Amino acid sequence: MKERRGSIGAAVVALALLCAAVEVSGADDRAPANFVKTSGTSFTLDGAPFYVAGVNNHYLTFGSRQEVLRVLDDAVAMGANVVRTFLQPVIGSLDGSNPTIWAWRGGSDASSLRVGGTYLLYWDPVTGAMAINGGPDGMEKVDFLLAEIGKRNLKLILAFLDFWDYTGGAQQMRAWYGSTDKSTFFFEDPRTKADYRKWVEHVVGRINSITGLAYRDDPAIMAWELMNEGNAAPESLRLGWSAEMSAYIKSLDPNHLVGSGHAGFLDRMADLAVPGLDFGTWHGYPLYYALSVGQFDRVIGEFCRLGARAGKPVLLEEFGYARSNPNVADAYARWLDTLSRDPDCAGWLVWRLVSLQDSGRYPVDLHDQFDIRNDGSPIWEALRAAAVRKRHAANGISPTSTGRETP
Repeated sequence: MKERRGSIGAAVVALALLCAAVEVSGADDRAPANFVKTSGTSFTLDGAPFYVAGVNNHYLTFGSRQEVLRVLDDAVAMGANVVRTFLQPVIGSLDGSNPTIWAWRGGSDASSLRVGGTYLLYWDPVTGAMAINGGPDGMEKVDFLLAEIGKRNLKLILAFLDFWDYTGGAQQMRAWYGSTDKSTFFFEDPRTKADYRKWVEHVVGRINSITGLAYRDDPAIMAWELMNEGNAAPESLRLGWSAEMSAYIKSLDPNHLVGSGHAGFLDRMADLAVPGLDFGTWHGYPLYYALSVGQFDRVIGEFCRLGARAGKPVLLEEFGYARSNPNVADAYARWLDTLSRDPDCAGWLVWRLVSLQDSGRYPVDLHDQFDIRNDGSPIWEALRAAAVRKRHAANGISPTSTGRETP
């Protein structure tokens, strides 16, 4: 389906993979205590198995402090140990001379992308280049998120960018240069590649204004991801870019794992072959692929076996099933049981946990209906029971069927 550039593209990928392997091989893989590592198809923490039972949330970098705290507290209440989000928003110039391609000042609440004036990256018309907002309506919000993650003994998977233009992402960055090419320009133009490297260097080296820790030294971060669903085309371009940028991240930060954040469904996680990527990711939504509950259950095992062949952990890092389905709680329970029983499956992160907004209301997703809430519903209880049961099993604790410890 995707365009291919023949032998030239293959040569570029081969060269990038070779360079990545050389660069990565020189890195110190002995991360200090409290950093998540890998061992075969599993994650480990301080030498013990670390099975991921987690949640996604899309507004943690721009919601109010109270909205962020509610999400993190609900993640703890669910029994989660990992939270995943993206570094966003990205805008045009503040004076409008370089347009923002999305509704930066729109949205009714944080869940519907009301960012309240927050922006992390923007175009500076004075310098004619990308600029980074390190202030209270910028990276200080990420400082706060990391500090609170650490307080709760959670781990954070943090993608450097989103591919999609919902809050700017890579699409806004290619638009800075007048491009309308959504799938190729960002990944091959020297200017956007330089911007991405500058952004990565800033983030991993940033000193948290609250904790005093450099991000690269913060064990609250489980892993970096190159980008959420970076759908570069052709695939040879995506793999070459992933090899180059993962090796670059490793050269700056030997402590943290690196993943791609790619959806990985149609290409069956081709980036497992990239040396600089420590684990595989896939995003599974039965609705989008016309799969029944049973068919999706069988697919889970197929992806974990791909990880086993590559000798790397595999995460089902996004999945969802509409709340309106009468069997939704049973479907979640079945899939999570399959994941927990397969020794080649490293864990899961549900899409997506949302909490009370400052309005006092839960956000309502009328489109996909994938939202998970701390509402005591059968959906919530299925996820909570699975998260707590797996964590207790790793610690040798016997839980009840509801996920609570026995006396």
